[in-house]
Amino acid sequence: MSLEFKNINEFQLNEVITGFYLIKSVDVKTGSNGKKYMDFVLGDKTGEINAKLWDADEEKQELFKAQMLVKVKALVNSWQNVLQLKIEKIRQVEARDDVNIEDFVPCAPYEPEFMYNEILKYINNMANPQIKALVLKLFESYKDKLMYYPAAKKNHHSIRTGLLYHIMTMLSLGKKICEIYAFLNSDLLYAGIILHDLAKMEEMDSSDLGIVNDYTVEGTLLGHITQGIKNVEMVARELNIDKEIVMLVQHMILSHHYEPEYGSPVKPMIPEAEILHHIDIIDARMFDMKKITEDIEPGDFSERLWSLENRRIYKPYL
Repeated sequence: MSLEFKNINEFQLNEVITGFYLIKSVDVKTGSNGKKYMDFVLGDKTGEINAKLWDADEEKQELFKAQMLVKVKALVNSWQNVLQLKIEKIRQVEARDDVNIEDFVPCAPYEPEFMYNEILKYINNMANPQIKALVLKLFESYKDKLMYYPAAKKNHHSIRTGLLYHIMTMLSLGKKICEIYAFLNSDLLYAGIILHDLAKMEEMDSSDLGIVNDYTVEGTLLGHITQGIKNVEMVARELNIDKEIVMLVQHMILSHHYEPEYGSPVKPMIPEAEILHHIDIIDARMFDMKKITEDIEPGDFSERLWSLENRRIYKPYL
């Protein structure tokens, strides 16, 4: 047996490992001997693994919670032919450990400040001063949360800073489309792209690790579309924005899911809203297709993915 720092996907049976991991979930259970033990799911950027801390006292039961970074020393053993850990030592991560959060949770491929500033460039270049003022006010009000919020709990862009990444890539695609269809109002399209999912930061409760704990009460009862148009209404009144602009921006948000069963009570009735919907779909599906095929070999099919209508995706040799 050897003691070394390893990623989860490198673990080998009967070795002793030590390293830093994220507690993805933890439950206190009772063993056959009547003693309490802690049942963990630990994770890093390469995967996750079940881990057991036997004979866990009350202090440890209270100390270790989900979404906490910990340092672990453990034996890699097996249960029903699946690797798991028998924890020997565990403690919370300390400042002196100097750990990088990106080693434990999936993150967008760009730094959050870079993505935030790239999006600001689109806003600052808007020709219509009222659309610009409305979008800037709303966008800047979410800056702190945008530095870590995902775009979803489970599906597309459900990664740390995934919402910023989703907005930035959609803007890039929107810019190219506006070059082809020059009649589109780029200010309105960019406004819809930037604002369409901002209220997800009120719909979902996320830690600074970019992991969604659950949906908020308001998010569950109203959803981010309703919350989004409400926020536009409030800021527009504060800034005295023209009613036509407010109505169009709200229509962009209201219709971007296209179908009533997905939360949109109306379908797009202006070209910019139609384009917003399709850009959103393209970006979401390209993210999911790339992600689900990353860990399979050329010539293989992925597992079925609900967000892609339960399709399996093929990875070509090309």
